[in-house]
Amino acid sequence: MSKVTRPSDRAAVVGVVNPDALTATTHDSDWIDASKFERFLAIAMVGTLGESAEFDAKLMQATDASGTGAKDITGKAITQISEDVSPAPNNKQALINLRAEELDIANGFTHFMLRLTVAAATSDGGGLVLGFDPHYGPASDNDLSSVAEIVA
Repeated sequence: MSKVTRPSDRAAVVGVVNPDALTATTHDSDWIDASKFERFLAIAMVGTLGESAEFDAKLMQATDASGTGAKDITGKAITQISEDVSPAPNNKQALINLRAEELDIANGFTHFMLRLTVAAATSDGGGLVLGFDPHYGPASDNDLSSVAEIVA
């Protein structure tokens, strides 16, 4: 690998659940086309959990960008983070690795998303999905339009 290759040439921001006070419901990234990269990393982030809150994160797959036939990707869910433990697990991150070939490709599943679920009480959180090692061009060609700047 070239020593002049920047990390932004190898990794792109391909999905996001914007950081916010997340209400007690599900919060999804957009559907991500898994054909553009070899590997992906989903990062679920929890800030301050609300009273008795529970925080879950998982990857789901679909056959298109509209979410057709959506189902969980086996083995791609974190262990629940719960406010009911002491000390409370505030300000934590959980990582989920995914290889494109782990989708149910034989049945036409080509897209995936990150789903964060907050139960019981509004809690601070967010999520990010990075695509690594693009099939064509620099990874930054596939960044979400919300990426405001890349500094070399």
